[in-house]
Amino acid sequence: MLFSQIADLPGATVISRQADEVEVRHLLTDSRSLHFPQHTLFIAIKGPSHDGHKYLESLFNQGVRHFVIEEESGLTPALKKSSNIIKVERGLRFLQTMAAYKRSLFHIPVLAITGSNAKTIVKEWIWQMLHTDYAVVRSPKSYNSQLGVPLSVWEMEGYHSMAIFEAGISTYYEMEYLRNVIQPVHGIFTNIGTAHDQGFKSQSDKIREKLKLFVGVEHLVYCKDHKAIDDEVQAQQIPSFTWSRKDKAADIQIVKEERQSNGWDLDLSIRGQVQRIHIPFSDGASVENAMHAMAYLVLFGFSVEDIAQRVARLEAVHMRLELKNGINSSVLIDDSYNNDLMGLSLALDFATQHRRTLPLTVILSDVLQSGLAPEELYKSIAELLQSKKVTQLIGIGPLFSSFAKVFPSTTQLFSDTTHFLKEFDFTSLKNELILVKGARSFGFEAITQRLEEKVHGTRFEIDLDALVHNLNYYRSIAKPGTKIMGMVKAFAYGSGSHQVAQLLQHRGIDYLAVAYADEGVVLRNYGITVPIMVLNPDRQTFATLIRYRLEPEIYSFKILKEWIEYLDWENASANIHLKLDTGMHRLGFEKKDVQALLELLLLHQNRVTIAGAFTHLAAADEEVWNEFTETQLKEFQSFCGLLETSLGYSFIKHALNSAGIVRFPEYSFDMVRLGIGLYGVEVNGLFQHKLMNVGKLITHVSQLKQVEAGETVGYSRKGKATKSTAIATIAIGYADGFDRRFSNGVGKVSINGVLCPVIGNVCMDMTMIDVSGVEVKEGDEVIVFGDSPTLIEQSKAIGTIAYELLTGIGERVKRVFFKQ
Repeated sequence: MLFSQIADLPGATVISRQADEVEVRHLLTDSRSLHFPQHTLFIAIKGPSHDGHKYLESLFNQGVRHFVIEEESGLTPALKKSSNIIKVERGLRFLQTMAAYKRSLFHIPVLAITGSNAKTIVKEWIWQMLHTDYAVVRSPKSYNSQLGVPLSVWEMEGYHSMAIFEAGISTYYEMEYLRNVIQPVHGIFTNIGTAHDQGFKSQSDKIREKLKLFVGVEHLVYCKDHKAIDDEVQAQQIPSFTWSRKDKAADIQIVKEERQSNGWDLDLSIRGQVQRIHIPFSDGASVENAMHAMAYLVLFGFSVEDIAQRVARLEAVHMRLELKNGINSSVLIDDSYNNDLMGLSLALDFATQHRRTLPLTVILSDVLQSGLAPEELYKSIAELLQSKKVTQLIGIGPLFSSFAKVFPSTTQLFSDTTHFLKEFDFTSLKNELILVKGARSFGFEAITQRLEEKVHGTRFEIDLDALVHNLNYYRSIAKPGTKIMGMVKAFAYGSGSHQVAQLLQHRGIDYLAVAYADEGVVLRNYGITVPIMVLNPDRQTFATLIRYRLEPEIYSFKILKEWIEYLDWENASANIHLKLDTGMHRLGFEKKDVQALLELLLLHQNRVTIAGAFTHLAAADEEVWNEFTETQLKEFQSFCGLLETSLGYSFIKHALNSAGIVRFPEYSFDMVRLGIGLYGVEVNGLFQHKLMNVGKLITHVSQLKQVEAGETVGYSRKGKATKSTAIATIAIGYADGFDRRFSNGVGKVSINGVLCPVIGNVCMDMTMIDVSGVEVKEGDEVIVFGDSPTLIEQSKAIGTIAYELLTGIGERVKRVFFKQ
């Protein structure tokens, strides 16, 4: 689209116009994701915790010359003189206006999908069944928000013959905007569940809001067995094409369902014809997801026989990037199941976030089904890799060889995955970041298995998207403008300190806190530049604190005097954080110490500057102690006032922890400390439903046994079989963080969706589970905690707190970080 077309859209006021006929190919809202500056339009969006206007000059210096702004602050004379600039009231709404205009230029089938669950899976399965017949543009991953939808629709190009977009909402009045952007021809409503219930007065309201997406569609596909959805669709008289297990009025009826070892066999009645179709997935949810996809293909005109063949070829949808430890001290990013230009761009952004100073090697397969002419496609890939300063490219597939001339001469090319595995020298990959991204047909799983560090089979999966969601939730309830300190002590509550810190820094965290200086050193070595507070400094680490720009917590006259003596010796100055004791009675200066403290600080103000002062709330999570907590907070406020008045300058004040942010937001002061809440635990128990589960501890079944009545299991013969019992030995024990208190039926783990009790004592490296009556085989996954059972449920079972279970996960347990 030309800049002149964008400038003529409603709501646009041209501030500066330098080149009307320049083509805008790419839209950018995150300054860190810039790839092709010459043809990029940056939309500066201002929100409660971010402001895109701060990055205008930086982007201009990187070559961007097209901008949409909400305010003129940040416009330098050079930028204004040499750029195309449009001013709008709201950047997000204008982004939607641009996407809606571009969508209106296309006259192709556009499918919109909404629902509480499975939007992405249904979208990907329809793509799998149709991409060989149509050039399909679709939402990347789960881009279904107010921001994600217009960015997805903008990807429509002249060579596309079909489009599939997801749409998700969290409250009222959002869907109209997405409907105007997508302008769907057909729709699918997958189901209705509890997701985002807090944004609506009732389930009926939520359904009605979602149905606004389908105003004017030719047909809406849905399951008539979801009665609440069916009632609203009928009431609104939306043209529909339906399926059902029990309603004979549906267009497609499931006559018979049989679960097989390799999936489901369904007898479907379609237009009076009964056809058996095999779904190659054994879980019940896959039946519903496949039925939505099949119904759409029937509506689209495909024969039942053709659909049956396409469904039989469906593959599991792999929707996440995984960050793992690799061989030879490398870090591995596994995105080995799909490959397209948009996906490559997103994967490179993720790699940049975790790169630090490491060399970046990209192992890339041929890019399939792009719709672009091959030569244009591979030139774009080369430009994209160059923009991200890729150190080494390894290309696999015949098309890479055909277009070798567009890539650096150092590029290594292989005809297929087998030749790469046989011929490549894996010892050459050392101390670097390795991105593995390939189309499914190339079988790159074999490459990631070769590159992955071989450690304990038990793993702790950390969902980075969930962590960001939780961060944003707490940002939303703290007072506007409040800084946030992320607590990454104790290996980030067991989650992996530097990986979590890198994500928090990327998301604009203001401060980090660690328990000991060596934790801070690790973060600095991994490229963390934000201020870091050290909670437990001691004399032996003073040199480290200075060298790595770490700010100590000062809680006593002894440590303060030692710190000043050291600074005098080094002729240095430094920031400190004062710990004030207002009732916790653990560490900190008390109110009676204020005069002596001020005398010392004023005498040595050339050496120490108070960057912050804080207190620790003793019982912020317990309503019974509300009065005590408020007394603490007022005492802290008074204490800080005395210090600031006498010192003649202000400093950052922070008192609220995760519990306090929820229950006492009016006392946010300048900064809040976010710890356990970041990791998905709302310790007050008031708003747990608003947080997302961050961690999932997973192991596997090592062996199955049958134990007869009267026999015993485990050490001290504590596990007694009262009848013939099926036993599974799982690969986790108390050395991995599975507490011995889970022994003898106290603890339960989930195997194939069934909660199975521990039998006997938990061992150091293994645990035995009663799996009687459960379909299970050796090698099956075992969920120790995650969605079910939850971390909170497991901690309650043994009478402890979630903190203890998280921080107790052993370091030998492999951490796998992923994002959708």
